[in-house]
Amino acid sequence: MLEIIGAGLGRTGTHSLAAALELLGFGPVYHIYAFAQHPEDLPIWQAALDGRPVAWDALFNGYRSSVEWPGVAFFPQLLAAYPDARVILTTRDPEGWFESINHTVFDGLQLSAFNPDPQQRARSAFSRELILQRTFAGKFRDRDYAIRVYETHNALVRQLTPPENLLEFKVREGWAPLCGFLDVPVPDDPFPRSNDRSAFLETEPAWAKAARRKLGL
Repeated sequence: MLEIIGAGLGRTGTHSLAAALELLGFGPVYHIYAFAQHPEDLPIWQAALDGRPVAWDALFNGYRSSVEWPGVAFFPQLLAAYPDARVILTTRDPEGWFESINHTVFDGLQLSAFNPDPQQRARSAFSRELILQRTFAGKFRDRDYAIRVYETHNALVRQLTPPENLLEFKVREGWAPLCGFLDVPVPDDPFPRSNDRSAFLETEPAWAKAARRKLGL
C-alpha cells in the first residue's frame, strides 16, 4: 500500500526524491526505472491509460512510494486509491523545467524508437504514448504549451490534496522540509543529487547517439 505519492512531473528532482525516500526508509519506490525493470507491469499500465479498472494494490505490492512517471500521470486515481497517502509535489522554475525536460526526456523518448532491443522498444512505445501524446498532446516541443501542462498539473495536485497531506518541495532545500513533513530524523548522509542533465546525456548509449545525429537533436 502506497504511503507516499510523488506528484511532481519528471525533471523536477524526482530521481533525487526517490533516492532520498529510499534512504529515509520509505522504499522501495516505484518510478520509471522500476517500470523498465518489470515488463510484466506494462499491461496494467496500459489498462490505466485506456481508462480500464486497475488493481493498484496488486501493482504496487511491496512498494511504499511512487514517484514520477508512469504513476504521476494517474495522480487523481492514485490519490483516490490511497487517500491517506502523503503527497510530495516537487517543483522548479517552469522555464528551467522546460529546458531540462526538452533536452532529456523529450529527446530520449523520441530516440527510444530506435532502440535495437524489441522489448525495450515496446515499453518505450507506451512511454511515448503516455508522456508525449497523452500528457503533452503531441505538442511537447511547444514551450508555452508544455509549461501550461506543467502548471495545470501542479494546480490539480494542490486542488485535490488535503493541505495537511501536501508538501511542495524543491530538492535544493535538502533534508529539513522533507524530514519534517515525514516526521523522521535528518540523516547524516548528504541529500542525494542524481540524474542531472549532464549525467542523463553521459549515460546515453551508442545507438541513441547515432539516432540523435540522424534526427538532428
